[in-house]
Amino acid sequence: MKAQVFRGVNQLSYEEVPVPELAEDEVLVKVAVVGLCQSDIKKIRYPLYEPPRIFGHETAGTIARVGSQVQRWSPGQRVVVLHHIPCMHCSYCLNDNFSQCPVYKNITTTAGFSPSGGGFAEYVKVPGHIVRHGGLMEIPAGVTFAQASFVEPTNCCLKALYKAQVRAGQRVLITGAGPIGLMFVLLVRHLGAIPMVTDLIPARLAKAQALGAAGAWLAQDPDLQGQVKALSGGLGVDLTLLAVPSTQAFHQALGCTRDGGKILFFAEFPDQVTIPVDPNLLYRREIDLMGSYSSSYRVQALAADIVFNHRIDVDALVSDHFPLRDLPQAVDRAVSPTPDTYKILIYPQADGVLHS
Repeated sequence: MKAQVFRGVNQLSYEEVPVPELAEDEVLVKVAVVGLCQSDIKKIRYPLYEPPRIFGHETAGTIARVGSQVQRWSPGQRVVVLHHIPCMHCSYCLNDNFSQCPVYKNITTTAGFSPSGGGFAEYVKVPGHIVRHGGLMEIPAGVTFAQASFVEPTNCCLKALYKAQVRAGQRVLITGAGPIGLMFVLLVRHLGAIPMVTDLIPARLAKAQALGAAGAWLAQDPDLQGQVKALSGGLGVDLTLLAVPSTQAFHQALGCTRDGGKILFFAEFPDQVTIPVDPNLLYRREIDLMGSYSSSYRVQALAADIVFNHRIDVDALVSDHFPLRDLPQAVDRAVSPTPDTYKILIYPQADGVLHS
């Protein structure tokens, strides 16, 4: 089968690799579409992992083979593949910190080499633990593979909103109107709250407003704080979501978030970045700082319901479609986006775009 193999920093090799062999409790999925995620881009562009590996994890496709002990699943079923499932009984899981679970971190789907997601290949293998514990979700009729690939990123964003306890009527500022920022716009509205956004690209602000943002401002606007407060009762927003790894965005968040509000780090910053914070500012204003990483088992069914029942318009987030052989160009597009670049989808099968 064809796969894009990570051979080193910024080195992707489109090559033939063996189709993964199955154990008795495993499932092989023919990948129809896989979303290009910012975490994939970081893994490709920075020395975070030893090569060779095959990345990609926002995966949807068709079951091609099942192991002899697999129950319920059979070839021909259309499925979303979830690349991590927690153990549900360690100390992290018992406190709903699923993304810190060692099983969650270490058992993942694979297309060969060190297991690393494996979606950037024609076939991906789903380990038995993931098969048995909810890591495959059948795609209903009327839902395309492209739409289904949004279940995992929807989960990640929902987890952040639930962690921040977003409620109807609250005002939420989202820094960055890329694919994740726009996903937050849709989900904040779905929860009955009021989204606002900042970005460096005017076209993205227009897109956010078209999707329902109540306010949209250039991040470099010198009166950003005043405009945000004017649209939030003069107090500031209840929550600021940092959807871009920007120290400037963090300091803007401090100015735009009301006393007693929350700031949530969703984007991962480069390791060398540090942000000095006056602890008395957090103490006196009672600002909560929090982080949200990856997905949550608790909201998995809800994420699927939102996507499968078209409760948000995920199609509106997609801007580009690339065949697997052009993954390097897709990464370049994501790193240096045009004004109209949002979510990029990758198609491992030669005719995948036509049948997504």
